[in-house]
Amino acid sequence: MASKPERSAVAEKYDIADLSIAGVTGLAFTLIVLFVCVVPLTDIASGRDFVVYWATGQQLVHHANPYDVEAMMRIEHSAGLTATTGVMLMRNPPWALPLAYLLGFVGLRTAALLWSLALLACLIVSVRLLWQIHGRPGNYLHWLGVSFAPAVLCLMMGQTSLLILLGLVLFLRLHHSQPLLAGMSICICALKPHLFLPFGIVLLAWIFVSRSYRILAGVTVAIAASCAAAFCIDPSGWGDYAHMMRTGAVTEQVPCLSVALRVWLSPQTMVLTYLPAVFVCAWALGYFWRRRHAWDWMKDGSVLMLVSLLTAPYSWIYDDCIAIPALLEGAYQTRSRMLLAVLALASILLEVEFFTSIKIYSFFYLWTAPAWLAWYLYATGKTNRCVNIAQDGAA
Repeated sequence: MASKPERSAVAEKYDIADLSIAGVTGLAFTLIVLFVCVVPLTDIASGRDFVVYWATGQQLVHHANPYDVEAMMRIEHSAGLTATTGVMLMRNPPWALPLAYLLGFVGLRTAALLWSLALLACLIVSVRLLWQIHGRPGNYLHWLGVSFAPAVLCLMMGQTSLLILLGLVLFLRLHHSQPLLAGMSICICALKPHLFLPFGIVLLAWIFVSRSYRILAGVTVAIAASCAAAFCIDPSGWGDYAHMMRTGAVTEQVPCLSVALRVWLSPQTMVLTYLPAVFVCAWALGYFWRRRHAWDWMKDGSVLMLVSLLTAPYSWIYDDCIAIPALLEGAYQTRSRMLLAVLALASILLEVEFFTSIKIYSFFYLWTAPAWLAWYLYATGKTNRCVNIAQDGAA
């Protein structure tokens, strides 16, 4: 049994570690708040992906085609967005159009401020809900989620991934107590369905195995309402979207493993981009089936979400913010302060890469999704899961 001085030394060590985490992450959060405050005072708003959503809203408010390349280019360039790849279009499915529609009623800077505040609120609420899910621990580890580099970059770019994070966390929080609302919440993730292919397959299987039909009802209601709203706003939206996707497939260099596989093996063979997700969907069903009687969305779902992110047909660095639930679950489980420091340093390294002018489409960012999965498996003491993953896939 440890003596009182030894216990005090250990407690002091842990307090210092917690305070160090709080200091580093608190500084990152301060930078986030400062960024939000200066958005309406500068031209930052015109240099973000957010302009695409605002331009889409402008088209919708004026009853015009939001997938019209020439019209969108005029609006984006007049707003100050200079994309080296040409015009940028909103690739989210048409049920996301009501979200962009609301932005069309206000000016660019006002919309940018409101949008940034909404994304910041999504991040803070998501992390707080995760803190509650884990029993409100009395430490500073949740700050690792608030300052996670992909979340910071998502806020700066004005992307929708933080909305998706909130939808995922609400599902994790509500799927036992309020399944109807949980089903409606997970529909927010349909803003970027390609990030959730294995996750979605297992969710559907779990609904039928556990007879959680109220979640399915919530999904159905939310999707139907979103599609109805999109149709009222733009009756030809689905047709225009289909035409845009046929003629403007994702061919640019996206820093994810699936796209890298296609680029390295056969750049013109688009099917290679989807092969990893197809194989992992098959593995995911086997992975779920072996655990179906004791399935835990917080634990088993964390592995599934990280693997889904790893094998997505395409994803950007800011999409990694949906890994926050899994990484915080690992942070709360591990007793290694070194592993927590590694996670914080990895986040800082990512920010350094971004702010040292490494372009967002660079393959330098390929390390992130594998790193989050490897860190989680090691932090939760489940390094043998790497072997289990291969065995499940072969079975």
